[in-house]
Amino acid sequence: MSAGMRPAALPMSPQDMIAKIIPGDELEKLSSSVLQSGAAMPPSLSPVSGAAAGTGFDGFLGHMVSEVSAKQADAGAAMREVMSGGAMPLHQAMIAVEEASVSFQLMVEVRNRLLESYQELMRMQV
Repeated sequence: MSAGMRPAALPMSPQDMIAKIIPGDELEKLSSSVLQSGAAMPPSLSPVSGAAAGTGFDGFLGHMVSEVSAKQADAGAAMREVMSGGAMPLHQAMIAVEEASVSFQLMVEVRNRLLESYQELMRMQV
């Protein structure tokens, strides 16, 4: 082997690749902060039509978290399909991964803005 050549790196597993893009523990923290632990699943997260979903702000947040989780699961399935040599084209898998990543980043930014707003309200003098 010549001095400038490096050995080829082992390919990452699909789970490692998705975990690198969208940290699962971050998604879990966000979903647990939106949904109270031990509480029953709100109707907005049940797989019913959008008309029957919750109309409040908590319903919106719960729906957002469930959509991000579904996109992350779809991206993981697409990457597993590509890595196993299935029929999924690489470009569609990469689109699914990027879509999941962008939706996760949006959810994190919404959470950050909500926390900043709450902190600002708490600093107000009454």
